[in-house]
Amino acid sequence: MRWGDRAQFHAARLAGRMPPRLLHVLAGGPPTTVDGSVLDDQLHLGLEFYNRKPDRRPFDVVARREEGRRTSVIMAGPPVPVRDVLELTLDGPGGPLRARHYVPFGHGLHSPEPLLVWFHGGGFVLGDLDTADQPARMLCRHGALNVLSVDYRLAPEHPFPAAVDDAVAAFDWARRNVSALGADPTRVAVGGDSAGGNLAAVVAQQRRGPRGPAAQLLAYPATDMVTRYPSIDQFADGYFLTEADTTWFLDHYAGDHDRTDPRLSPLMAHDLTGVASALVATAAFDVLRDNGEAYARALRASDVPVVLRRVPRLIHGFLNTVGINRAAREAAVGIATSFRTVLELADPLARSREMPPDRVVTGRHASRRRQDVGEV
Repeated sequence: MRWGDRAQFHAARLAGRMPPRLLHVLAGGPPTTVDGSVLDDQLHLGLEFYNRKPDRRPFDVVARREEGRRTSVIMAGPPVPVRDVLELTLDGPGGPLRARHYVPFGHGLHSPEPLLVWFHGGGFVLGDLDTADQPARMLCRHGALNVLSVDYRLAPEHPFPAAVDDAVAAFDWARRNVSALGADPTRVAVGGDSAGGNLAAVVAQQRRGPRGPAAQLLAYPATDMVTRYPSIDQFADGYFLTEADTTWFLDHYAGDHDRTDPRLSPLMAHDLTGVASALVATAAFDVLRDNGEAYARALRASDVPVVLRRVPRLIHGFLNTVGINRAAREAAVGIATSFRTVLELADPLARSREMPPDRVVTGRHASRRRQDVGEV
């Protein structure tokens, strides 16, 4: 971490230790309340300063990628300890794919731990193994999971469906090599955050059945590139990920391709029967919030066991802010431990047991069986 980045990291951590009243004074007022959830005080202050920057979001791909790497370093904090991190190369449809295997503590001492194939976020344009390092470590450490983080091809150099092809190929590679990785061959799962959640959902659809994922973890996923949900209007600007951002990302990735294609919009699939059990986690202050929750309801309507969690107080991308924000750390730990439970209950020997109950989604856009979503 460079000196300037280190200074920003410590400044952000310091803000997290300030009393709420002081944070409100510095931010110019109390945080926003939406649908009964109050924006985290520290995030409120950070967003106030971030949104005042005239050049807060470069729209040049190279500059945007560099900004994303610097931001991830600042917000991730010191690496969460795991037993080992191994650099790997997988066979991909367009050439070799870089990957990292995060090995949990206790590996090899007891029965093999599950394997989670993880796809990073970044709108299909940004992100790499380094920006995904801390989320992968959190999942490995607190979920007791082997995590295989995959560096899939990015747009605009490699537009749709390159990322999908890489994700499917990476999952297939993991299935073939799970024993060599020292993981449990009966519990190979798939997951991702944001754009990576989209890819994980697509993999779960294309590889359903006995050789498919044991479960899927979708963190604030983009699953519908067509419908305009209320959260788009609620959080169109001012909450880090903006509506303009989502348009920019999708234009680079999908171009003129039909956006109802289930490989782009997994919610548009005609049949979700037999798709792997899911943990879907959304953020209360996220332009994609309703998008992910709609997919959870669609899975449930197809009799797929789903645990749905709307994490209060946080914004899109919170898994990448665990180094500076306590609420994000607590949410990440909760997601990791909850997903391990989902995996245990999805085990063929344990399928007679019930999935953990989820609470209900309230709001005028929720389904008739209103499932309110609680805190992780």
